[in-house]
Amino acid sequence: MSVGVVAHRYWGSPGGGQLVCATTAVALSTLNYSVHIASIFPFNKTKYLEWFGLDLSKYPVITLFPKDIKAFGVLARLFLWRPIEKIRQKNKNINLLFIDEPTYKPLLRYKDSMTIVEYIHFPLEVYTNPKWLEVGLSGGEDPYIAERYSKFPLSIYWKTFLYLLPRYMRENPFRDADIVLTNSKWTAEVVKFVHGERPLVLNPPIAPSIKIVKEPRSFEERKPQVVMLGRFSQEKRYHWVVADVVKRLIKEVPDVNFVIFGGAVTPTQKAYLEKIKTLASSTGVANRVELRPNAPRSEINSAMDQARVFLHSTINEHWGIAVAEAMARGLPVVVHKSGGTWSDLAAEGEAGLGYATADEAVEQISRLLTDERSWKLYSTKAIERVSNLTLDHYISNLSRYIHDYIQ
Repeated sequence: MSVGVVAHRYWGSPGGGQLVCATTAVALSTLNYSVHIASIFPFNKTKYLEWFGLDLSKYPVITLFPKDIKAFGVLARLFLWRPIEKIRQKNKNINLLFIDEPTYKPLLRYKDSMTIVEYIHFPLEVYTNPKWLEVGLSGGEDPYIAERYSKFPLSIYWKTFLYLLPRYMRENPFRDADIVLTNSKWTAEVVKFVHGERPLVLNPPIAPSIKIVKEPRSFEERKPQVVMLGRFSQEKRYHWVVADVVKRLIKEVPDVNFVIFGGAVTPTQKAYLEKIKTLASSTGVANRVELRPNAPRSEINSAMDQARVFLHSTINEHWGIAVAEAMARGLPVVVHKSGGTWSDLAAEGEAGLGYATADEAVEQISRLLTDERSWKLYSTKAIERVSNLTLDHYISNLSRYIHDYIQ
């Protein structure tokens, strides 16, 4: 049996990268690969049933470190090749490597005997190479990096990472990998701008635990409520929503309220959560904005089934797993006119509404909150759009790409 390795730097939390890699492990298994998982740190495989409805129990996990050390997450991504090397030493050969990091340069000596599939969530070069920062791709500097690593002493940590990166980072995915995949048409264009070639688009699937609702709750049964979902972090722009959108929207829809779900586990996330609470109070909208950190999935689904609108405020979101989940429940979405959420999920207005300014956001949200005909249209369109984002579709598309290359 062929050996397939799925490599991701951190498997210990639920996110888009983890979903893609876990789904890929299941996909390769159905394609008769003996699947091994490569990780920097150990993790609880049973959590994947809870998070995504994916069973990883039968796949052996090879790690670099025996314990989870979150403090060194950025530097650790430089050494994802090490557990892959350990798997190779044990099995003597790896037929296929699926990796979503560009730091596999030390493994290129095995390229003649191993098919390398690189999945690009977003090209790291844009945030690490001054050449691309100056061009302004993705709006320039990553808000997460700016928020976490711009100040001493973590700024030194980030500079150390940049210093070491060239030793481990492949130079060009189209030369070093055999198959290059990415999550959205928008990201594909960014990759093309950086490397001169366009990767194949393989949209992430909706987790099997998220059911696509065939008959969502009707407009009349729902509240004039807006739901948001994503970790409490600067790039999610909840501060912009609270400061610039809520008051404007109240003037159009007086009984509207917002429910914001998000993870708040790290000190940075908790600090941002407190910032939003303070901002809501100072702007006089605290009674209209409900913050629900670390809520269970059942609570999120219940809120989505009661609301009329899902708002996504991140600019240049590469994909948007939370947007896809909302659409799967038949909840119309309003997203910024940028990134993969706009190009692939909202389909540039066909399956969801978009905005560029706060006034446009208010106009589109207000439309869905008050116009039953528009709401029904975009609820139906949302379900139609995500109907081909299932696990089966992902497996079929990945299989086709691998088959086409091998043949």
